[in-house]
Amino acid sequence: MFAVAIDGPAGAGKSSVAKAAAQELGFVYVDTGAIYRTIALYVLRQGVDPHQASAVEALLPQVQVSLEYTQQGQKMLLNGEDVTALIRTPEVSMATSACSAIPAVRAYLLQLQRDLAAENNVLMDGRDIGTVVLPHAQLKVFLTASPEERARRRVAQLEKAGQQADYASILRDIQQRDYQDSHRETAPLRPAEDAVLLDNSSYTFEESVRRLVALVRERL
Repeated sequence: MFAVAIDGPAGAGKSSVAKAAAQELGFVYVDTGAIYRTIALYVLRQGVDPHQASAVEALLPQVQVSLEYTQQGQKMLLNGEDVTALIRTPEVSMATSACSAIPAVRAYLLQLQRDLAAENNVLMDGRDIGTVVLPHAQLKVFLTASPEERARRRVAQLEKAGQQADYASILRDIQQRDYQDSHRETAPLRPAEDAVLLDNSSYTFEESVRRLVALVRERL
């Protein structure tokens, strides 16, 4: 099996770029951020503070996370319920950052992610795929963009969906998320030593996909 590990900060376009590249390559796309978001959603539903590690850990035996692949893409199931459309709110995003810093959560989900890579050619994205989850991936990419560009993209995405968006607030959230992800004790966000840096601040979406696909094909 051929594994591509894609890491990078929130809002860099990892999910959309990786999904499109996987479709072109005929690989399975694995959005690990969605897996962590599913855990965070359950924590919030139980009224537990996602920063309280012991309380979050106590919930894990109650959680069954599974992935379903359809023509519409990856669906996330929480104890059998399709929560794909429920895990993308700002509240869940911030809770995800806190939950993903808890060692027990990362250990709980590690084997699930590795099993997917053992059974399929995968493009897997997240925060620590190249450094922790798939350290022997044949290709590691650190996909990033400036915080300002990521905030602009998020505003455009929300406005396209008919939602109001405040650029300053979104930029603050992105900067806070970057700090939390890069300073956590467990699996902090950082490029793997052998990762290819891909800064797509000035790229169109199509250019980002094309460059990623080209990197993969160079290694195949």
